[in-house]
Amino acid sequence: MDFETVMQELERLGKERLKKTYMSNGAREPLFGVATGEMKPMSKVIKKNQKLAERLYATGNYDAMYFAGVIADPDVMTESDFERWIDGAYFYMLSDFVVAVTLSETAIAQEVADQWIASGEELKMSAGWSCYCWLLGNRPDGEFSESKIAGMLDRVKDTIHGSPERAKYAMNNFIYTAATSYMPLHGRAVETAKAVGPVEVQSDKKKGKRLNASENIQKAIDRGQLGFKRKHVRC
Repeated sequence: MDFETVMQELERLGKERLKKTYMSNGAREPLFGVATGEMKPMSKVIKKNQKLAERLYATGNYDAMYFAGVIADPDVMTESDFERWIDGAYFYMLSDFVVAVTLSETAIAQEVADQWIASGEELKMSAGWSCYCWLLGNRPDGEFSESKIAGMLDRVKDTIHGSPERAKYAMNNFIYTAATSYMPLHGRAVETAKAVGPVEVQSDKKKGKRLNASENIQKAIDRGQLGFKRKHVRC
Protein backbone atom coordinates (compact mmCIF):
# COMPACT_ATOMS: atom_id res chain seq x y z
CA MET A 1 0.00 0.00 0.00
CA ASP A 2 1.36 3.44 -0.89
CA PHE A 3 0.96 6.74 0.93
CA GLU A 4 -2.10 7.90 -1.01
CA THR A 5 -3.89 4.58 -0.50
CA VAL A 6 -3.24 4.62 3.24
CA MET A 7 -4.52 8.18 3.61
CA GLN A 8 -7.65 7.36 1.63
CA GLU A 9 -8.30 4.28 3.76
CA LEU A 10 -7.79 6.23 6.99
CA GLU A 11 -10.25 8.85 5.78
CA ARG A 12 -12.78 6.13 4.92
CA LEU A 13 -12.42 4.57 8.39
CA GLY A 14 -12.87 7.87 10.21
CA LYS A 15 -15.82 8.37 12.55
CA GLU A 16 -17.10 11.78 13.63
CA ARG A 17 -17.77 10.55 17.17
CA LEU A 18 -14.18 9.37 17.62
CA LYS A 19 -12.87 12.54 16.02
CA LYS A 20 -14.67 14.59 18.67
CA THR A 21 -13.32 12.31 21.41
CA TYR A 22 -9.75 12.66 20.19
CA MET A 23 -10.12 16.43 19.90
CA SER A 24 -11.48 16.63 23.45
CA ASN A 25 -8.22 14.99 24.57
CA GLY A 26 -6.02 17.43 22.69
CA ALA A 27 -5.95 16.31 19.06
CA ARG A 28 -6.37 19.01 16.44
CA GLU A 29 -7.14 19.19 12.75
CA PRO A 30 -6.31 17.48 10.50
CA LEU A 31 -7.63 14.13 11.69
CA PHE A 32 -10.28 11.59 10.68
CA GLY A 33 -11.17 9.84 13.94
CA VAL A 34 -10.04 6.26 13.26
CA ALA A 35 -10.32 3.56 15.93
CA THR A 36 -6.90 1.98 16.49
CA GLY A 37 -8.33 -1.51 16.00
CA GLU A 38 -9.53 -0.52 12.54
CA MET A 39 -5.91 0.02 11.51
CA LYS A 40 -4.88 -3.59 12.06
CA PRO A 41 -5.84 -4.96 8.61
CA MET A 42 -3.65 -2.33 6.94
CA SER A 43 -0.78 -2.92 9.35
CA LYS A 44 -0.86 -6.66 8.61
CA VAL A 45 -0.45 -5.91 4.90
CA ILE A 46 2.26 -3.25 5.31
CA LYS A 47 4.06 -4.69 8.36
CA LYS A 48 7.13 -2.47 8.93
CA ASN A 49 7.84 0.33 6.49
CA GLN A 50 9.91 3.18 7.90
CA LYS A 51 9.88 5.27 4.74
CA LEU A 52 6.09 5.23 4.65
CA ALA A 53 5.91 5.79 8.41
CA GLU A 54 8.05 8.93 8.10
CA ARG A 55 5.84 10.34 5.37
CA LEU A 56 2.68 9.63 7.34
CA TYR A 57 4.09 11.15 10.54
CA ALA A 58 5.11 14.32 8.69
CA THR A 59 1.50 15.00 7.62
CA GLY A 60 0.51 16.30 11.06
CA ASN A 61 -2.70 14.28 10.72
CA TYR A 62 -3.28 12.56 14.07
CA ASP A 63 -4.55 9.29 12.60
CA ALA A 64 -1.69 9.14 10.09
CA MET A 65 0.81 9.89 12.85
CA TYR A 66 -0.62 7.15 15.05
CA PHE A 67 -0.51 4.66 12.17
CA ALA A 68 3.09 5.71 11.49
CA GLY A 69 3.93 4.40 14.95
CA VAL A 70 2.21 1.10 14.18
CA ILE A 71 4.26 0.43 11.02
CA ALA A 72 7.52 2.11 12.07
CA ASP A 73 10.71 0.05 12.18
CA PRO A 74 12.32 0.97 15.53
CA ASP A 75 15.48 -0.95 14.64
CA VAL A 76 16.41 1.58 11.96
CA MET A 77 15.37 4.72 13.84
CA THR A 78 18.14 6.88 15.27
CA GLU A 79 18.18 9.29 18.21
CA SER A 80 17.72 12.19 15.79
CA ASP A 81 14.68 10.45 14.29
CA PHE A 82 13.11 10.21 17.73
CA GLU A 83 13.94 13.85 18.46
CA ARG A 84 12.13 14.81 15.27
CA TRP A 85 9.15 12.65 16.21
CA ILE A 86 8.89 14.01 19.75
CA ASP A 87 9.12 17.55 18.40
CA GLY A 88 6.12 16.76 16.20
CA ALA A 89 4.14 15.16 19.04
CA TYR A 90 1.89 18.06 20.01
CA PHE A 91 -0.17 16.26 22.70
CA TYR A 92 0.13 13.31 25.03
CA MET A 93 -1.60 10.68 22.88
CA LEU A 94 1.26 11.13 20.41
CA SER A 95 4.12 11.62 22.87
CA ASP A 96 3.16 8.75 25.20
CA PHE A 97 1.34 6.28 22.96
CA VAL A 98 3.18 6.68 19.65
CA VAL A 99 6.67 8.07 20.23
CA ALA A 100 7.34 6.51 23.64
CA VAL A 101 5.92 3.16 22.54
CA THR A 102 8.08 3.08 19.41
CA LEU A 103 11.16 4.16 21.38
CA SER A 104 10.60 1.37 23.91
CA GLU A 105 11.36 -1.22 21.21
CA THR A 106 14.86 0.10 20.59
CA ALA A 107 18.28 -0.46 22.13
CA ILE A 108 18.62 3.29 22.81
CA ALA A 109 15.33 3.55 24.73
CA GLN A 110 16.73 4.26 28.19
CA GLU A 111 19.38 6.66 26.92
CA VAL A 112 16.87 8.79 25.01
CA ALA A 113 14.19 8.57 27.70
CA ASP A 114 16.69 9.74 30.33
CA GLN A 115 17.44 12.85 28.26
CA TRP A 116 13.75 13.62 27.81
CA ILE A 117 13.02 13.21 31.54
CA ALA A 118 15.82 15.67 32.31
CA SER A 119 14.66 18.17 29.68
CA GLY A 120 12.07 19.97 31.79
CA GLU A 121 9.76 20.04 28.75
CA GLU A 122 6.29 18.71 29.57
CA LEU A 123 5.68 16.29 26.70
CA LYS A 124 9.29 15.13 26.53
CA MET A 125 9.17 14.36 30.25
CA SER A 126 5.86 12.59 29.80
CA ALA A 127 7.24 10.54 26.93
CA GLY A 128 10.40 9.67 28.87
CA TRP A 129 8.57 8.42 31.94
CA SER A 130 6.01 6.65 29.75
CA CYS A 131 8.79 4.91 27.84
CA TYR A 132 10.05 3.43 31.11
CA CYS A 133 6.52 2.25 31.87
CA TRP A 134 6.40 0.44 28.53
CA LEU A 135 9.88 -0.99 29.15
CA LEU A 136 9.23 -2.22 32.69
CA GLY A 137 5.93 -3.70 31.61
CA ASN A 138 7.48 -5.69 28.78
CA ARG A 139 11.15 -6.51 29.27
CA PRO A 140 12.66 -8.95 31.80
CA ASP A 141 13.56 -7.46 35.17
CA GLY A 142 17.20 -8.38 34.62
CA GLU A 143 17.55 -5.79 31.84
CA PHE A 144 17.32 -2.93 34.33
CA SER A 145 19.66 -1.50 36.94
CA GLU A 146 17.93 -1.86 40.29
CA SER A 147 19.80 1.12 41.69
CA LYS A 148 18.79 3.25 38.70
CA ILE A 149 15.09 2.41 39.02
CA ALA A 150 15.31 3.03 42.78
CA GLY A 151 16.81 6.46 42.06
CA MET A 152 14.00 7.19 39.63
CA LEU A 153 11.41 6.31 42.28
CA ASP A 154 13.12 8.75 44.63
CA ARG A 155 13.09 11.38 41.90
CA VAL A 156 9.36 10.92 41.41
CA LYS A 157 8.75 11.17 45.14
CA ASP A 158 10.72 14.42 45.36
CA THR A 159 9.46 16.15 42.22
CA ILE A 160 6.08 14.85 41.04
CA HIS A 161 3.92 17.43 42.78
CA GLY A 162 5.81 20.30 41.16
CA SER A 163 6.13 18.74 37.71
CA PRO A 164 4.21 19.70 34.53
CA GLU A 165 0.68 18.29 34.39
CA ARG A 166 1.14 15.59 31.74
CA ALA A 167 4.41 14.53 33.33
CA LYS A 168 2.52 13.94 36.58
CA TYR A 169 0.36 11.32 34.86
CA ALA A 170 3.40 9.48 33.47
CA MET A 171 5.33 9.71 36.75
CA ASN A 172 2.36 8.40 38.70
CA ASN A 173 2.09 5.55 36.22
CA PHE A 174 5.81 4.87 36.65
CA ILE A 175 5.29 4.25 40.37
CA TYR A 176 2.40 1.91 39.57
CA THR A 177 4.34 0.04 36.87
CA ALA A 178 7.43 -0.34 39.06
CA ALA A 179 5.23 -1.81 41.80
CA THR A 180 3.37 -4.23 39.55
CA SER A 181 5.88 -5.16 36.83
CA TYR A 182 9.36 -4.75 38.36
CA MET A 183 9.43 -7.19 41.24
CA PRO A 184 12.89 -6.35 42.67
CA LEU A 185 11.49 -2.98 43.83
CA HIS A 186 7.85 -3.82 44.43
CA GLY A 187 8.06 -2.92 48.13
CA ARG A 188 9.97 0.29 47.50
CA ALA A 189 7.47 1.36 44.85
CA VAL A 190 4.60 0.68 47.24
CA GLU A 191 6.28 2.85 49.86
CA THR A 192 6.92 5.56 47.28
CA ALA A 193 3.24 5.58 46.33
CA LYS A 194 2.30 6.02 49.98
CA ALA A 195 4.81 8.82 50.45
CA VAL A 196 3.60 10.64 47.32
CA GLY A 197 -0.08 10.28 48.18
CA PRO A 198 -2.81 11.67 45.89
CA VAL A 199 -1.51 13.78 42.99
CA GLU A 200 -3.59 16.72 41.81
CA VAL A 201 -3.55 17.36 38.05
CA GLN A 202 -5.18 20.26 36.22
CA SER A 203 -6.47 20.63 32.67
CA ASP A 204 -7.47 23.64 30.61
CA LYS A 205 -10.68 22.01 29.43
CA LYS A 206 -11.64 19.63 32.19
CA LYS A 207 -12.01 19.64 35.93
CA GLY A 208 -8.99 18.79 38.04
CA LYS A 209 -8.27 15.15 38.73
CA ARG A 210 -6.64 13.22 41.56
CA LEU A 211 -4.26 10.37 40.78
CA ASN A 212 -3.60 7.75 43.43
CA ALA A 213 -0.96 5.13 42.66
CA SER A 214 -1.50 3.34 46.00
CA GLU A 215 -5.13 2.57 45.21
CA ASN A 216 -4.32 1.26 41.74
CA ILE A 217 -1.44 -0.86 43.03
CA GLN A 218 -3.74 -2.44 45.59
CA LYS A 219 -6.29 -3.21 42.88
CA ALA A 220 -3.58 -4.94 40.85
CA ILE A 221 -2.53 -6.95 43.92
CA ASP A 222 -6.16 -7.95 44.51
CA ARG A 223 -6.41 -9.12 40.90
CA GLY A 224 -3.23 -11.17 41.22
CA GLN A 225 -1.40 -9.11 38.59
CA LEU A 226 1.98 -8.69 40.26
CA GLY A 227 4.78 -9.50 37.85
CA PHE A 228 2.64 -8.62 34.82
CA LYS A 229 4.54 -8.33 31.54
CA ARG A 230 3.11 -7.48 28.14
CA LYS A 231 4.01 -9.82 25.28
CA HIS A 232 3.91 -6.90 22.84
CA VAL A 233 4.09 -3.15 23.33
CA ARG A 234 2.77 -1.96 19.99
CA CYS A 235 -0.68 -3.01 18.82
